[in-house]
Amino acid sequence: MTVTGSSSHDRAGRWSALDGWLADHADLWQPAPFSTPAPDWCRWYPGLATFLEGLTDAEVDAFEADSEHLVARLSAWLPTIDRRRALLDLPDLAGDSLALPETRAVDMPGRKRLQAGAFAAALRALEAPVLDWCCGKGHLARTLAPHAPGALVGYEWDPALVADGNALAARYGDPVTLVTRDVLDPDMSWSPACHGVALHACGDLHRRLIEQGARHRWPRLSIAPCCFHLTRHPDYQPLSQRVREQRRLEDLSRETLRLAVRETVTAPARIRRQTRRTQIWRLGFDALQRHVRGEDSYLPVPPHPTRLNDAGFAAFCHWAAERKGMTLPPDTDLEHWLALGRQRQSQVRRHELLRHLFRRPLELWLVLDDALYLEEQGYTVTLGTFCERHLTPRNLLLDARLAS
Repeated sequence: MTVTGSSSHDRAGRWSALDGWLADHADLWQPAPFSTPAPDWCRWYPGLATFLEGLTDAEVDAFEADSEHLVARLSAWLPTIDRRRALLDLPDLAGDSLALPETRAVDMPGRKRLQAGAFAAALRALEAPVLDWCCGKGHLARTLAPHAPGALVGYEWDPALVADGNALAARYGDPVTLVTRDVLDPDMSWSPACHGVALHACGDLHRRLIEQGARHRWPRLSIAPCCFHLTRHPDYQPLSQRVREQRRLEDLSRETLRLAVRETVTAPARIRRQTRRTQIWRLGFDALQRHVRGEDSYLPVPPHPTRLNDAGFAAFCHWAAERKGMTLPPDTDLEHWLALGRQRQSQVRRHELLRHLFRRPLELWLVLDDALYLEEQGYTVTLGTFCERHLTPRNLLLDARLAS
């Protein structure tokens, strides 16, 4: 059965179904392949592990691009995975793009221009006054300006971005004013009535708008959430009473929350090559450090300085060992560990295929918590997608209006 989520009752049922489904499959997606070379599911489903690890690179590419095809193939081992499609069904809120013309989209990357235009189109009629939350240079505010009933304000903590954004607005005559404001400041003053809009405000930033916007009874909140793991809390803190009291899904650490936003649009080939090389180096060092320490456990290593990018695997290993207080034996065969890193990177990519089937369900679970909270605060909530995933995978729109 497809659950549309068009009403409060349906939304609560959707969240409950997702919560149970994610909890039932937690052992498949909570262990991170990067840090867990042999997750328990490989023993429970040896045929599944053999299938995934036997895929060619071309087959991995195809499954990464078509998750539904992968679901169909994996259902032989995991029959209940077929419920995924119905759980993710959402209304399409997209309209005709309101993107700024390229001639006016100065300092605005092309994909961001189109995302802002799609977000603006999905909001339809705007309330007054409009506040662009965590606005950067005010690209969204400038996109909304021709369709807003009055002047717009934007909040941004970086004074340099505020100055650049105000200069852009003045240059093109946009009725937009950006203000330097730390929205996480507990002493921040709040306007009594705004239409708060936030396009990809990360983690605690969009949750702050949801909580405090509701507390101050703002008439409308329109939010595309992003980066749920960027929070001050070590573990996920639900907003809604329903989720706090009824959830089965536990152990949502920052690292687990990161899974919800792991999917990205295709990166340039150069960036993909750099990312792959970095993964191989880190996985090679991980295998090495387990051997040297005599302890089969993951050892987190901080991001390496860019100067090491061209220095090679050996330099990276010595840098990483020093950072972790280790001394590598002088006879260490680094080519052996580099080869193991390549093997592990291939395995990780294939194990990630299974884990990534749970990215969108987890993301929707998190956004449904926000939606249920706003309903508990007296809002009527619309939840759907504002653009295709190829434009941005973070395409969920939470549009809440305070009930009169």
